[in-house]
Amino acid sequence: MIQNSKRSLRRVVPVVSLAVVLALFYLIWTHSTNTGNLILIFISALFVAALFSSAQSFPAVTPKKIIYSILYVFYLFISIIKSNFDVARRVVQPVIPLNPGIVRVRTRLKSAIGRMILANSITLTPGTLTVDIQGDHLFIHWIDITNMDEQGASKVIVEGFEKYLEVIFG
Repeated sequence: MIQNSKRSLRRVVPVVSLAVVLALFYLIWTHSTNTGNLILIFISALFVAALFSSAQSFPAVTPKKIIYSILYVFYLFISIIKSNFDVARRVVQPVIPLNPGIVRVRTRLKSAIGRMILANSITLTPGTLTVDIQGDHLFIHWIDITNMDEQGASKVIVEGFEKYLEVIFG
């Protein structure tokens, strides 16, 4: 009996936690204060969390991972702003300085979710777009290739994101 309740608790806690996080994102995004909306969103988030999650897919939550997650959000935000200014600077110049192309970069991230978040973070940053992922390699369309070498391109594009994601996801 105790064993069954522990198993149920291991399944319920991650689902409820994910539902709370999803509902909080909704609240932050919409600034909604309508109680009916929030209840409906939480119920929807519970349904989505139960449908698309498993206890094994949740990484262990530690204080270090929480701190690195917060730092990662700030790093991503700053990277997006810097890249926006870079792209805007290129657009307003009389001759647009572009050297576009696709580069192959390597990631040290082992988890699939870590690689997916890395790929999406790169795509969110103006001037870069993740085209494909093959194993530990990502193919990135880069607006201004400054380094065709895999190691050099990885250092410029991937390294900053990786130092946070490696701690969070391994």
